[in-house]
Amino acid sequence: MSFEAFAPFRVMVQDTDIFGVKGGAGPPLLLLHGHPQTHMIWHRVAATLANHFTVIATDLRGYGASGKPPSDARHAPYSKRAMAADQVAVMRHFGFEQFHVCAHDRGARVAHRLALDHPAAVERMMLLDIAPTLAMYEQTDRAFATAYFHWFFLIQPAPLPETLIEGRTDAYIERVMGNRSAGLAPFAPQALAAYRDALAQPGAVHAMCEDYRASATIDLEHDRADLERGNKVACPLRVLWGENGIVGRCFDPLDEWRRVARDVSGRALDCGHYIPEEAPVALIDELLAFFEARDAAA
Repeated sequence: MSFEAFAPFRVMVQDTDIFGVKGGAGPPLLLLHGHPQTHMIWHRVAATLANHFTVIATDLRGYGASGKPPSDARHAPYSKRAMAADQVAVMRHFGFEQFHVCAHDRGARVAHRLALDHPAAVERMMLLDIAPTLAMYEQTDRAFATAYFHWFFLIQPAPLPETLIEGRTDAYIERVMGNRSAGLAPFAPQALAAYRDALAQPGAVHAMCEDYRASATIDLEHDRADLERGNKVACPLRVLWGENGIVGRCFDPLDEWRRVARDVSGRALDCGHYIPEEAPVALIDELLAFFEARDAAA
């Protein structure tokens, strides 16, 4: 697809390895995907971005071609703290101590933690179609629980979710991704095939569940500790959400992010949840305006 000019890589980090692709030239830009996907979510924007940035798009630990390390009783190996440290290690591997980040869904939760734990590393950050994890759990209502049923299913103790999903990973992909406002129509067949293949890999479903179990436990502990200390995201933060999605209907994204970040702007786009695939042109415009504005002033 649009990664032809990108070079694949694999970097050893902590207790696992991270797969990704790298291309382009210019200021470094880290792209992080969401659930239940891989770096392929960026296939409609990566080539254009590579004309402006050194683009690094990874598979999060537990997803795609990245490693799926064993977990523990606290789900710490799949905490956003561990996943954020992975990404910092990848960027340092390529010589980047500071970089921009654009992240969607689960990747945006990793990016949020990255900006808190490694504030000097993140120059500017863009988060796509999420509210902070703590807000989403504490303000859950029927509309959110219905649309995001997997949040509450995947956190159930192993092996129940794993057993039920592993028998039909294709059905899970189609239900979760097709349940949004535009159904499966926005997704390229090659991308959908990549997502199906990734989730069918041994250990992938368990790793996905551990990601969500961590968000419902240890990640909330970390988030509450930051709130109590007054530790907020310091870098400029741009938040985008889908006008037709559930996040903007159930939460006030800008208000929620201003509780945990110091410099927040953003708006809704004319799309649903999967912004990089549903609204690639609008996203590219936003990315260039937000990230290049800083680079021009530097």
